[in-house]
Amino acid sequence: MEAKGSTFLKVTGILMIVFGAIALIVSIIAVLGIAALAAFNDGTYDMTMLYVGGVFALISAVAEFVAGIIGIINAKLPNKANTCIVWGVIVAVMCVAGEIISMIGGSQFNVFSLICGLVIPALYIIGAVKNKA
Repeated sequence: MEAKGSTFLKVTGILMIVFGAIALIVSIIAVLGIAALAAFNDGTYDMTMLYVGGVFALISAVAEFVAGIIGIINAKLPNKANTCIVWGVIVAVMCVAGEIISMIGGSQFNVFSLICGLVIPALYIIGAVKNKA
């Protein structure tokens, strides 16, 4: 018998893989762009926050991608629901931390961005909770 949240967890896992892969590609391009920008920086600008943001985006993208894979693999295993919940929380926390890093770097607080970034991890966590035995 399939758990209640199995399909829900699988669908949100697929979405996390897709968006994680897109974020991975974009963050790699961003890190390369930051490196190119740093090559032309004569020391006038502090590049620390750009590097921190770029590397954090890369790590977040990998976490989202991994969480999606774990969700799909464990969708039919209710005893692994807690593992999925933990990964969903990790991705959600990284989304919030990314917004904080962005604000520290000088950007305005973007509620829309934060909400959009939290929707899929929240749905993933709901699917994992429904999947519990």
